[in-house]
Amino acid sequence: MKRLIAAVLTLTLLSVPAAAVDTLYDDAIVIQAPSACLMEKTTGQVLYEKNAHEHRPIASVTKVMTLLLVMEALDNGAVSRDDIVTASKHAASMGGSQIWLEEGEQMTVDEMVKCVTVVSANDCAVALAEHIAGSEEAFVQRMNDKAAQLGMADTRFTNCTGLFDDPAHYSCAYDVALMSRELILHEGIKDYSTIWMDTARNGEFNLSNTNKLIYYYDGATGLKTGFTSAAGYCLAATAERDGVEYIAAVLGADSSDHRFDSARTLLNHGFANYTLCQLRADTALPPVRVSLGTADSVQPVYPDAGGTLIEKTRASDLRYEVELPEQVTAPVAEGDQLGTLTVYAGETELARVPLLAGGSVERLGTFGVFTRMLNLLACGD
Repeated sequence: MKRLIAAVLTLTLLSVPAAAVDTLYDDAIVIQAPSACLMEKTTGQVLYEKNAHEHRPIASVTKVMTLLLVMEALDNGAVSRDDIVTASKHAASMGGSQIWLEEGEQMTVDEMVKCVTVVSANDCAVALAEHIAGSEEAFVQRMNDKAAQLGMADTRFTNCTGLFDDPAHYSCAYDVALMSRELILHEGIKDYSTIWMDTARNGEFNLSNTNKLIYYYDGATGLKTGFTSAAGYCLAATAERDGVEYIAAVLGADSSDHRFDSARTLLNHGFANYTLCQLRADTALPPVRVSLGTADSVQPVYPDAGGTLIEKTRASDLRYEVELPEQVTAPVAEGDQLGTLTVYAGETELARVPLLAGGSVERLGTFGVFTRMLNLLACGD
C-alpha cells in the first residue's frame, strides 16, 4: 500500500499544470554560450533551455557523474571518508588538471574528493574510480548505468574524467543539469564544492577552486568546471538563496568569462522571477474519525512533497484547500490516502497532494464490536 501511495504521489506532483511555470525559450534570455539549461533543484522544473539536448563534449564536467557515484558510495557506507586510496600507475599517469599523484601514493577518500571537486584532479578521479569499482572501466559502466537510471538519454561516458576528446563521450546541457541536481541532493558534496581555497598533502599543495562563482556570486554552492579544445568552456553552476537552489548548465562557451557570465545570467533570472511555495496548509489537519476501529480516529499527515515553483508575482495569490472525509471505516493502514490538499494561485491549480494516514488502525473483531455496543448502551443510560 505504501508503494502504491508513493507512486500516486509521484504522479500527482508530476501532473502540475503547465501554466504553473512556463518553460522559457532561446529568445527569453540572452547568453553567449551556445548550449545551456536552467533547472530548479526541488522540482526539477526547467526554466530555460538553449540547444539543451544537443550532443556536445563536456570535458571535466564529466566529473559531476564521477562525484555522484562517490557520494552515493559514501552515503550507503560502501566507502568512508577516512578510507585510504592508493594511486595506481594508471591513475598517476593522467595528464591535464591534476595534483601529480605518484604511483603508490596514498590519500584518504576525503582528500581525494576535495582535490577532484576543487581543482578537477584527473589523477584523483581515476584513483577514486578504481577504489570504488576495481577499475576505471567498471566504474564507467556504473556511470552509464546511472545515466540511464536518471533518464539522461543524450549522454555516453567512456572515461571518468572528460580529459580526452573522445567523440563517443558526450552529453548535453539538460543531462548535465539532471546529474548536477542529483549530486547536490547529496548535501555532503557542498563540504567540498563551496571551498574557495585549501590545501592537500598536509598543507604542502595549494588548492584554488576553478569555479570562480564560489568567490563572487552570492549563494554559490558549486559545482564543476570543464575545458578542452573540443568542448570549449563548460560549467555546471549551482547556487541557493532563501531555500531555493538552481542549476545552470553551460556548454561550449568560447571563453572562461563567457561561461561564468552565462551561468550568472541564468541564475539571476531564476532568483529574480521564481520562488518555491510549500505544499502544506498553514492550519493543522484535523483528525479523521474511524468507525469499527481499535482507535476512534486517525491523524492525517502531509507527505514529504517539497514544494512547487511559481512566479514571484503570483505568490500573493496562493490558497490551499483541504478535503478530508468526516469518517472512514477500519482497517486503516499507515500511508493510506485519506484526502487531498489542492494548491491554487488565484483560480489556477498548481498542485494536488494526497493527505496520508499517519498511523494504522486495526478493525475491531466480533468481541470488540460487541463490547463497543455495550459501552454505548451503558453511556446511553
